[in-house]
Amino acid sequence: MKRFIAGISTAVAVTLATAAPAQAAPAPADPVKALKSQFAAGKGMEFGDRSTVTWEGRSEPYLQRIGSFQFGKTGIVASDISSKGAMESVEPPALDPTGMSTPSRTIRIGTTSYLSGGIYGDSMPEGKTWYKAQKGMTGGISGWFGQLVNVAEPATLASLLKGAKRVGISYSGTTTFGRLAKVSPWFRATLPLRASDKTVVTFKLMVNRGGLPQRLTTSHAVTGIFDSPGWEGKTITVDTRFTSWGTKVSIKAPPASKVTTKLED
Repeated sequence: MKRFIAGISTAVAVTLATAAPAQAAPAPADPVKALKSQFAAGKGMEFGDRSTVTWEGRSEPYLQRIGSFQFGKTGIVASDISSKGAMESVEPPALDPTGMSTPSRTIRIGTTSYLSGGIYGDSMPEGKTWYKAQKGMTGGISGWFGQLVNVAEPATLASLLKGAKRVGISYSGTTTFGRLAKVSPWFRATLPLRASDKTVVTFKLMVNRGGLPQRLTTSHAVTGIFDSPGWEGKTITVDTRFTSWGTKVSIKAPPASKVTTKLED
């Protein structure tokens, strides 16, 4: 009998140990604090994103971008973004009304933008390759179809995390163009004109254990940007990867001899 009772006790102990719930994965470090820790003169990070347009059950690559941010003590002080079209076709209807298929580059120092290529290329005076725009857009026209949500801005990142659902190192939720416009200078400069601030943006953000953003995927209706029948029913999804946090970054304005402030008709 003693052996029987001992055997039962052992079996129960094993069963309880096996049935014990697994501990939840520890939360990553505070992403906002982690981001702010990266802010130092001459430091920065790199990113790349890929945009896809979806309509009527069909998805098509639309735009690819690579870029870098240079930080100062309080945040982004400069950016350098190159883009090129990734579309396989432009039908139906035309998905390239803004010349996105032509490679372009935007250097932004403070709030001054220098734009090259894209729709600006054919409008430059002879010998000039850069158009200078005070309080210019962050990525030219291509920026409208790139990543609108800048998680390298502490206020923007904090806004996303507020109310987001966390699973491990992943945060998901929704925001709107209107909320982004309130907290994000980057969003306002990227999309100064838009069709509807009520446009809903769904997002999924993944961070590393240190709390730094690693990947951000966002989706929204294109009609939030263009109130046009040609874009009705189309959704744009942007998948962005962030790398090289803490790397040295030095972004400079183009040579003055190549810059113009006037475009030709």
